[in-house]
Amino acid sequence: MKKSRIIAGIASAAAISLSLAACSSGSAPSGGKPTLTVEDYYSSNPSMSGYNSVYRQCGSQIGAKVDPVHIAGASLIQKVLQQASSKTLPDVLMLDNPDVQQIAATGALTPLKNYGVTAPKGDVPSVVKAGTYQGEVYGLAPVINSIALYYNVDMLNAAGITPPKTWDELKAAALKLTDPGKGVYGFAMSNINTYEGTWQFLPFFWTNGGDEKNIDTASAAQALQFVVDLQNDGSMSKSSVNWSQQDVNNQFVAGKAAMMINGPWQLPVLNTTKGLHFDSVPIPTRTPSQKVVSPLGGETFNVPNTGNKTTMALAGKFVACLNKPATQLKIAKISGNVPAEQAAAAQWAKTHPQVESFVETVKTARARTAELGPKWPKAATAIYTAVQLALTGKASPQAALQQAQGQNK
Repeated sequence: MKKSRIIAGIASAAAISLSLAACSSGSAPSGGKPTLTVEDYYSSNPSMSGYNSVYRQCGSQIGAKVDPVHIAGASLIQKVLQQASSKTLPDVLMLDNPDVQQIAATGALTPLKNYGVTAPKGDVPSVVKAGTYQGEVYGLAPVINSIALYYNVDMLNAAGITPPKTWDELKAAALKLTDPGKGVYGFAMSNINTYEGTWQFLPFFWTNGGDEKNIDTASAAQALQFVVDLQNDGSMSKSSVNWSQQDVNNQFVAGKAAMMINGPWQLPVLNTTKGLHFDSVPIPTRTPSQKVVSPLGGETFNVPNTGNKTTMALAGKFVACLNKPATQLKIAKISGNVPAEQAAAAQWAKTHPQVESFVETVKTARARTAELGPKWPKAATAIYTAVQLALTGKASPQAALQQAQGQNK
């Protein structure tokens, strides 16, 4: 996921009738190649325009013309629901992975096994889980991402600090790197009251044993207390409750944060910032023996139920092409993300060391819908609500989680 964009309010979709025995949006002009319409939300990110070339390459391989349609991210899900209702779904649909189960539940998608499409054997296991609904795989993500701890190399070297591996080390480093006189904080993360805030808190929550089925536990409170302590000792700005991940990156680029949690999609900006020397490591864990469990990001490609079996079969071949390891590497180059197939990811890390920490992190990353499925958004809301309550001083971490859990039932 580029961002944790889990759309709420889709429950109303259940009321939409999806008897989609309609003709596909794909067409086959007399004597010409059939055309596949591919819908995604990459219009909001100019750096993603390279996807069109990959689409064309896969289209050429399967004997089809490709018509890319780019929808703004915030409008995609509503657009998909409208298309399902009016029987105008595209031939191939891209979805942020947390949305797959909710859209599959409406009947708008078809299982990839219908077209003989399976995930590459070496794909990160959570990739398959992210695209699965009720035991059927509906979508696969060619490239994936998560979040890691970026750090300003010059600031850490000047302070004699090595990149932290544990919470205690992170806390000590953040405090030492904080310089109130210069307006520099040692650490920054997004704690905004959206799914983006939940996404950034999850590595602390999950790694320490937190469970979204019941967020009111001692392990969850311990994780939230750690974040509160970073704010209370002055190492993290109180403004983090209003910061998106982009805002956090802006602070880091401006030299106002020595360390930050963020994703590989920030690399283009970081690499073009003059004088900024940075690197990243997996997010620190409470104990050295723990393996960080971060949320899995990445967009899946799916075959909608258009009713046109011929075009749907061709769409299945297109999705299979996008998920070949060789194509994954091409997409990684465009997006800055990590190939989902682990051998391809390891190959990518050798030539692109800046993503090495992300390659390591995605091995143990979790799909956000893996446990609760379509009910995940409710838990995500409860989590960021608790974080907000605790950081704004309205409740202790334990009380904040208890209060938020009351909304999670």
